[in-house]
Amino acid sequence: QVQLVESGGGLVQAGGSLRHSCAASGRTFSRYHMGWFSQAQGNEREFVAAITLRGSSTYYADSVKDRFTISRDNAKNTVYLQTNILKPEDTAVYYCAAKYYTGSYYYASPNEYAYWGQGTQVTVSS
Repeated sequence: QVQLVESGGGLVQAGGSLRHSCAASGRTFSRYHMGWFSQAQGNEREFVAAITLRGSSTYYADSVKDRFTISRDNAKNTVYLQTNILKPEDTAVYYCAAKYYTGSYYYASPNEYAYWGQGTQVTVSS
């Protein structure tokens, strides 16, 4: 019931920053938990960050904690991922994802999320 369109990504030098946006269609955005995942070439899709319905709780992978920030603006039907102090190991395709609220939530599992953005490439050079 929701479509996700991502913007952001690009080629940056190590230490640089990027801001990702994920805009959702429909009128029920506030009923979805949102997450960001990354997938490096040849690897499985990995958890990056997640945020609950109203933004009251956020979660981060250890590798990005203190560098990345997830936020959402329900009035704009948009979730954001601010990525700072980027490292070559951050190089991957980044996806936003949505999970309809059911009362339970394992935020770090890709299998929890039914809806996905198209992905944007991030390449961090040294």
